[in-house]
Amino acid sequence: MVVTYTAVVSVDGEGRNGGRVHSSDGLLETSLAVPKELGGAGTATNPEQLLAAGWAACFLGALRRAATLRKIKLTSTTITAEITLTHGDDGEFNLSATLNPTLGGVDQNTATELAHAAHQICPYSKATRDNIPVTINATAA
Repeated sequence: MVVTYTAVVSVDGEGRNGGRVHSSDGLLETSLAVPKELGGAGTATNPEQLLAAGWAACFLGALRRAATLRKIKLTSTTITAEITLTHGDDGEFNLSATLNPTLGGVDQNTATELAHAAHQICPYSKATRDNIPVTINATAA
C-alpha cells in the first residue's frame, strides 16, 4: 500500500476542555471547549464537530466519485453530518452518526443508491463501519 498523505495534528492543554489543536502545517489552529449541552462554556469547537466536518467533506468527495463512476452528472451536492455523543448506563461514552446528503440533478432512487455507494468508498465510513451506528438519509434536490 502506498501512503498518499498523512495529517499530523496535536492537541495540548486539557483536550476537549480548553485544549488547543495545532496541525503540523499551521493551517488548523483552534481552541476546544466542552459544549454547553454538556455543561461547558461552548465557546469553541469540539471533537464531535471536527469529526462531523471531516466526515462530511470526505463523504461529499465519495458521492462525487460514485456519480462519476456511474457517469451520472450531479448539479449540486451538500451534506450535513450529525455526530451524537451518547452516555450509556455503564458510564461509557459512544458515538453515532447521521449523514444527510442532498443531491441535485437525480431522482430519489439514484440519490439513495449514490449515498450507499459513497458509504462503501469513503475512508471515514470504512473506518467506522461496524463500530458505531450510522444512518444515511439521502435526498434528491
